[in-house]
Amino acid sequence: MMGEGKVKKIKRAANIVQYLYNEYPDSKCSLNYKSAHQLLVATILSAQCTDHRVNIVTNDLFLKYKKPSDFAYCKITDLAKDIHSCGYYNQKSKSIQGASLKIVEEHNGVVPDSMKELIKLPGVGRKTANCILGEYYGQPTMVIDTHMVRIMNLLDFTKSKDPKKIELELMDIFDKKDWVKLTHMIIDHGRAVCIARRPKCINCVLSPYCPSVIN
Repeated sequence: MMGEGKVKKIKRAANIVQYLYNEYPDSKCSLNYKSAHQLLVATILSAQCTDHRVNIVTNDLFLKYKKPSDFAYCKITDLAKDIHSCGYYNQKSKSIQGASLKIVEEHNGVVPDSMKELIKLPGVGRKTANCILGEYYGQPTMVIDTHMVRIMNLLDFTKSKDPKKIELELMDIFDKKDWVKLTHMIIDHGRAVCIARRPKCINCVLSPYCPSVIN
């Protein structure tokens, strides 16, 4: 908001988080997984694809490929065919196999639990790494997806479109204990109320704290 200092911004952020917790108490990762590697595969598949579609695909995929080595040493044309409906299947199959191979041969089949090692895996950027670190390993991380970019700009907590810059700015404003859950709540809010191009500001619980409200 106009002339808002850091102290006031932090207080406004805390109020927003409380409203989000009340409105979306059950918010969580919408991808289905049972291991860090399954979450890694599902997250790679989710690029430019709905989580619903990914869950349909992985339901069968994880029955066929049960461990990292199954992905690492499979026939890549078969893998591409198995993930075809998620889109960009050639690139995604290369990323999944490449990441799996590195996990098997350099990490004893265990998905790394550090940003430094995760982003060395093919097809893994900060967004995917933060998802695994926060969702599976319980580390305080913040995933910056398109909903977070758009809504955090609307809330005037950032003026950037750069995910890494936004991540660092938001970590300086929001309480660390809320980082992981915040992304899930913002995604749910973006889907239900703060919809791109047709936001329902009149029904938004965050209206009192949002400088972009449309009356």
